[in-house]
Amino acid sequence: MLISFTLENWKSFRNEVTFSMIAGREKQHNDRVPEIKKYKMRVLPISAVYGGNASGKSNLFKALEFSKKIIVNGLKLERPIPVDPFRLDPSCKKKPSNFSFMILIKDNLYEFSFSVTRKSVLKEKLVQIKSSNEYKLYERAGNKISFGKPFDNDDRLKFVFEGTRDNQLFLNNSVTQKVDSFKPVYDWFKNSLVLISPESEYMGLRNYIQKDHPSNKKMIDTLSSLDTGIHGLEEKPVRIDSVPALKDFPIKIIEENTEEDIGLVLSFSGDRYLFTLEGDKIIVKKLFTSHRNIEGKNISFEMSDESDGTIRTIDLIPAFISLSEPCSNFVFFIDEINRSLHTLLIRQLLESYLESCSKDSRSQLIFTTHDVLLMDQDLMRRDEMWVTEHDREGSSTLYSFNEFKEIRYDKDIRKSYLQGRLGGVPRILLKGALSDYTSKNSGQKG
Repeated sequence: MLISFTLENWKSFRNEVTFSMIAGREKQHNDRVPEIKKYKMRVLPISAVYGGNASGKSNLFKALEFSKKIIVNGLKLERPIPVDPFRLDPSCKKKPSNFSFMILIKDNLYEFSFSVTRKSVLKEKLVQIKSSNEYKLYERAGNKISFGKPFDNDDRLKFVFEGTRDNQLFLNNSVTQKVDSFKPVYDWFKNSLVLISPESEYMGLRNYIQKDHPSNKKMIDTLSSLDTGIHGLEEKPVRIDSVPALKDFPIKIIEENTEEDIGLVLSFSGDRYLFTLEGDKIIVKKLFTSHRNIEGKNISFEMSDESDGTIRTIDLIPAFISLSEPCSNFVFFIDEINRSLHTLLIRQLLESYLESCSKDSRSQLIFTTHDVLLMDQDLMRRDEMWVTEHDREGSSTLYSFNEFKEIRYDKDIRKSYLQGRLGGVPRILLKGALSDYTSKNSGQKG
């Protein structure tokens, strides 16, 4: 579970901001808020981030995306760290960007933080938090590192650090060198944290297409209930040379992957193809949907025949199924969840997920959206709703509706938001500009 996330000097976030999933004193929907008794803490199962265009919503997503990339994949030798500090203040260019995570893995709470510039990792620290105190596992400062017990006399860890490049996190290198001491934290970022952008497909979709998968029927039933008209998904083998756009892709697969199942990709034509490796042979299958005709027979459609909204729905349903499964420990962050989708469809998916949550749940959903119709206290608590807003200098801030004490649980929070009383609403200047232009040019001939 993600407990909190802090960032500073990253894209539009010049100053330090903290996004927290720790529940406040709200009493609404208490039955679905997980309890972590060991730490006397309640953690939220869902959070929505609202805000106007260019307010910083997606930059929060991109900060997690950046962090996951350098933790899990690392960087090649001598490559600059792709950090992007706040650009509108020249002094920020020379300052480091800072990131800090507090995460719960099973019953253990960790805090992992790092500070980077484009040239190097300046600081890195991993702490395990107990119920009454905390223990440093390791702390890095430039080209020096210190270890806490029981690792302070581990010569191998010191040797591994000596081989850690300036542009590489020690957490990444330790796992690369087959050191398991800190692997649970690495694995959380690799396997539990799932990021879905508006342009990406959730790779877990491949499993749900298989007819022998336990959730295949749920996938199809959900698609049908959401009025997509789809009654089935299927794969059909195709020849690689029949798809010119994929000419060089098989070579890339062989060079960059060793796993048997590669996953789904989106071609230039809008269709989906599944690549698998059987030995050295590449097997390509194309994804089709099926609709029933007036005689009740299934008719195959290519993915490119489906609407953008239907394709987006197909991508998102596996995520919601994964979140709702018993013992799920996924943390999904979906950027622009409402892209190409109707409000009622999204709300139904959210309600379905929240109905599966309980005090024993460990899955979480975070999403960004423009859709104020989802800003409803019957759906979410005040501490589950966040807003990003930028000031006149272009710097973003982040705050929860829970900070507004005057907002009652029975208040129409959407109305207050649209009136600008809660911030996060774009400053509309275009209307006045167009009016001025029209009045100045009304007497001129075309």
